Amino acid sequence: MTAYVVGHKTPDTDSIVGAITLAYLKTQLGEETIPVRQGVITPETQFILDTFKLPEPILKTTFAGESIYIVDYSDRDQAPDDLDETTVLGIVDHHKLGDITTSAPLECWIRPVGCSNTIIKEMYDYHQVAIPAHIAGIMMCAILSDTVIFKSPTCTPIDIKVVEELAVIAGVDDYKALAIEMFKVKSAVDGTPARDLVLRDFKDFNMSGSKVGIGQLEAIDNSVFDAIKGDLFAELKNLKAEGERHTMMLLLTDIMKEGSELLIVSDDETLANRAFNVTPVEGKAWLEGVLSRKKQIIPPMEKAFA
Repeated sequence: MTAYVVGHKTPDTDSIVGAITLAYLKTQLGEETIPVRQGVITPETQFILDTFKLPEPILKTTFAGESIYIVDYSDRDQAPDDLDETTVLGIVDHHKLGDITTSAPLECWIRPVGCSNTIIKEMYDYHQVAIPAHIAGIMMCAILSDTVIFKSPTCTPIDIKVVEELAVIAGVDDYKALAIEMFKVKSAVDGTPARDLVLRDFKDFNMSGSKVGIGQLEAIDNSVFDAIKGDLFAELKNLKAEGERHTMMLLLTDIMKEGSELLIVSDDETLANRAFNVTPVEGKAWLEGVLSRKKQIIPPMEKAFA
């Protein structure tokens, strides 16, 4: 029986690349496995796939009666809507343990590293499966993206070691130069609708019964957002109402200044102060040193809601 590897809704680079690289591994181990995606490919991800000449995974959003592997999440809100009608064969993730449960034993690789593809590289090593150059290239780029070229507090020595090993396999002499080109593509916002930008790297979370949506945009220079902040803020309000969310947040992350501007719309005006010790002015506040949604945003938010 064919199985599928599926990343989270509104997929980022790690989610898409993880589906491809895990599916390749499982197929090499004798299990017919197909990578799929639940949403639109981002410009950064497309740049990476084009660079290493790989096709994008097919779009698939229903999985009733199918067997699936989950990569880069373990929260139900980020899973296919018909998750309860699937057989979950395994989870590969680097986030907090979510609320997905299963009725049968499954394979789990969950590690506190900077990227799911770091874990997948360890799986290749464990099973002694050779990594082709093009697969190594996209894995390397996914790790560089998720760790913000090693600047993120989620980055570990393991991530750096794995990138260096993958760069050799991929034949990339200067992986940091490639990463800068990747982030230039990621920083391009001209002509993109504000809603598409808010949802480019977006996840919903259930925090003590409250629905919270958190998006993140990364740029080499946050000045690219100056002319569109009003539009972004308006879309936060729209999405909050449409999704019946308690809170909508967008992080505008400046990877050179190593911090993020927070845009927030919430039913609780004290939330940002309790979570981050900042008082937003007109829904905006600077978060010094904050680069990681996973490590620096979600934990204090969950504590504030608890």
